[in-house]
Amino acid sequence: MHIAEGAISGSLSGIAVLASGAALTAAGTGWALARLKEEDIPRTALLSAAFFVASLIHVPVGVINVHLVLNGLVGLVLGWAAFPAILVALWLQAVFFGYGGITTLGINTFSMAAPAVVCHYLVRRWVSAGGLLAACAGFVAGGLGVFLSGLTVAGALMLSAEQFQLAAMLVTGAGIVWAVVEGIVSAATVTALRQFDPNFLQWHAHDGLAEAVATPES
Repeated sequence: MHIAEGAISGSLSGIAVLASGAALTAAGTGWALARLKEEDIPRTALLSAAFFVASLIHVPVGVINVHLVLNGLVGLVLGWAAFPAILVALWLQAVFFGYGGITTLGINTFSMAAPAVVCHYLVRRWVSAGGLLAACAGFVAGGLGVFLSGLTVAGALMLSAEQFQLAAMLVTGAGIVWAVVEGIVSAATVTALRQFDPNFLQWHAHDGLAEAVATPES
């Protein structure tokens, strides 16, 4: 799901995609940090670390290597705080292991964090119901998060240059297949968290968007 350093910077359209990704990531991160409460910082750090570690564990499948992404699970638990959590994890991966890159940090973060936030708003209410609905929330968040990330990366590649169209189709296809695996892992994780630490799935961060809708200014 990473766009490699220098892969799309060779054209004006590619530079525009990089700049747009950086701007959108900066906006999402700023929105999240402005509403993040102090008591939510440890949980955000923990999910950032989980995202970082999961992305480093590569499993050989045929001629390719695959790895967990967990952005849907991160979004389900953190909401908008997924932006700074994923940003820090991707920055560490780029600096220490060369995954992704610094110039692509913005678009890579946006492609994973934006779908994470979408998943949060779609299924967060299912978690409080517990039981099968909570497991379904984990499955939908995990699968949909990866699938939407694949679509976002594919869109960025196609907007950058025509020669990336094949790569974009491959990313989309891989996202569909891997979404099932992510969904199962996320469903199992949510079920375990509900059993051992239900408070971990309670949202304390300011939900600025929801608050703005629920209580419009007079």
